[in-house]
Amino acid sequence: MNFNNTFNNKTVLITGHTGFKGSWLSLWLSSLGANVVGIAEKIPTCPSNFSILNLENIVDDFRLDICDTEAITQVISDKKPDFIFHMAAQPLVRKSYDDPISTIRTNTLGTASLLESVRKANIDKKLVVSLITSDKVYENNEWVWGYRESDKLGGHDPYSASKSASEIIIESYFKSFFNNSNQDFRFSVVRAGNVIGGGDWAEDRIVPDAVCAANLGKSVELRNPNSTRPWQHVLEPLGGYLLLASKSYNDRALNFEAFNFGPNSSYNKTVLELIDTLSLTWPSITSIVRGIETNKKEANLLQLSCDKADKLLSWRPVLSFNETCEFTASWYQSFYADNDSDMTNVTLNQIERYSDLASEKW
Repeated sequence: MNFNNTFNNKTVLITGHTGFKGSWLSLWLSSLGANVVGIAEKIPTCPSNFSILNLENIVDDFRLDICDTEAITQVISDKKPDFIFHMAAQPLVRKSYDDPISTIRTNTLGTASLLESVRKANIDKKLVVSLITSDKVYENNEWVWGYRESDKLGGHDPYSASKSASEIIIESYFKSFFNNSNQDFRFSVVRAGNVIGGGDWAEDRIVPDAVCAANLGKSVELRNPNSTRPWQHVLEPLGGYLLLASKSYNDRALNFEAFNFGPNSSYNKTVLELIDTLSLTWPSITSIVRGIETNKKEANLLQLSCDKADKLLSWRPVLSFNETCEFTASWYQSFYADNDSDMTNVTLNQIERYSDLASEKW
């Protein structure tokens, strides 16, 4: 892949490295020769992909509150990263209804804290900062076409609103402090939707619920079987983040651009279709439809236009929907089949397989 050499011997700081996406990114960057530094307040789930992959032996691990600006500034000043991927967040829509203040604090003030730390840290070299938000930053009218990076931001729930607010903060920091700075900093905003893949045990998410039920010989209950999502494997947006960061490092013209990374629109499938396709790899995954009345509204349809990423980065989705489900189900099947499975190698093999396929498309 054309970014394979970019990160070798570079220092990469990841906030939220103990989470689902952060742990995959940490292992991938480590395999590329990067010196990975991680900042997270805690390990968010049990089981935990971070622990399963033994990342505590790979990552320079700091347990800090992302809103502790002074401590974050000190880490950035000491480690002097070449790249920062800001992924620390409260990522669940339904949890944001239960605890909106914590969600807003983490997602909004946490982003401001990271940007303020970059501004105050003693960095005198090129630095690329990738700020990961969400597809839910868009004012969702449940259009049948994909949202473009220039479309209006909004948010009908605390999670979406917090992510939209964080983007306003990002823009204000760029224009106020970094736009005319003598420092060679490059910023980008990246938006992706629902991701699935091995190692996700977040509460109240369909794939973790399905595989945990399958392991117990039970069916997963579907509360919204006909809800449509743009499902994609976790490696798809992570590959986009790495590609964009690599190109930004070598091309200042990409500074302060927003990019969508999402699947082909034909991959928009219902929750029921997702479960049925996962079961092709792991037949024990079954479902029972049992609608649950709730006032915790989640969008039924949301998809992204990725034309900008295609045109400017030559990025496009790699895996088909069936391949996405096969990657996901086979990872969990390996984990549950044998507690002694070397999941680090299983995960690295999937990264290598994905990279080989991406090399044919990018």
